[in-house]
Amino acid sequence: MESFELKISIKDWLYIITIAAFFGFLISIFFYFLNQDLQKISTMVFSTSAAIIIAIFSSILISISNSFILPLVNKQFWYLISFLFSFLSGALGFLFSYFLFSYFSIKIIEFIEPFYIYISITIGFLTFLIGLILHQFISMKYKNEFIRNEILESKLKALENELNPHFLFNALNSISELIYIDKKKAEDSVLNVSKFLRNALNTDSLVSTSKELDMVKTYVNIENTRFEDKIKLNINNNKDYEDRLIPKFSIQLLVENAIKHGFEGKELDIDITISKETIEVSNNGKIEEFVKYGTGLKNLDKRLELLKVGNLDYDTDEKMKFIIRIKSESINS
Repeated sequence: MESFELKISIKDWLYIITIAAFFGFLISIFFYFLNQDLQKISTMVFSTSAAIIIAIFSSILISISNSFILPLVNKQFWYLISFLFSFLSGALGFLFSYFLFSYFSIKIIEFIEPFYIYISITIGFLTFLIGLILHQFISMKYKNEFIRNEILESKLKALENELNPHFLFNALNSISELIYIDKKKAEDSVLNVSKFLRNALNTDSLVSTSKELDMVKTYVNIENTRFEDKIKLNINNNKDYEDRLIPKFSIQLLVENAIKHGFEGKELDIDITISKETIEVSNNGKIEEFVKYGTGLKNLDKRLELLKVGNLDYDTDEKMKFIIRIKSESINS
């Protein structure tokens, strides 16, 4: 895991540079009213630009330190090295700004010329102090994010552990009967169960649509062992969305639900349709007038919410149909 102490994102640096620009503008106002000769636009331009340049120097030097130097050094020396790089970013950033603007004839440069070295040293120390405060803030932010992710992961694993394993017991019972009737079919069923379990043991909470569909096919093959091949699976999968990430067991759970509540002893057609905004699982079996989410459907709906993929819906107009509605953020990602 990447150390929180060294993790500063580009977004964090953009915030820092914006704050620095605002701080530089406030300093320019101070100079503006300090001396009548400094009441010029150039004073504001120099102060704001210097603050931005110092922030950019900080982002470059501290990023170099965090990425290439600190990871190779004993942690007890981190503060010393960080102090050095923070100090240099402030001092060098100011000196660069001073010499850059010295090519122009502006009053603020003439005003600070006698003591620009002392100013650069002072700014170096100030940069270190500000950097120390920002370090604590950013470190705390990432620690909180890590804790939230750990809690989310725990919730997801708890939900995954609730998934109904009864079909496996049923499949094993059916296989035990097949051993005496059709040894080849029993052997194929054992291989299907093995394949399904191998995929089920995958620790990822999100899997690609194509991988989930492979698991669904294996699942239906297992179920057909005891339903005498009366479960017919029809998949209309748009290849453009086969890499989309969805919760593991999501389509499989809807197919399992269709078999459990829709099978009436005759052939059951289960249709799966993948589109940009939805994943639909419908069947031509029994239509429930009043749909009540049991443990499995509640489980799926909660996982869709936690993983920010979408939400679960249903339609009972012509067929019993369950729909995973994909969130717009997931569609665009």
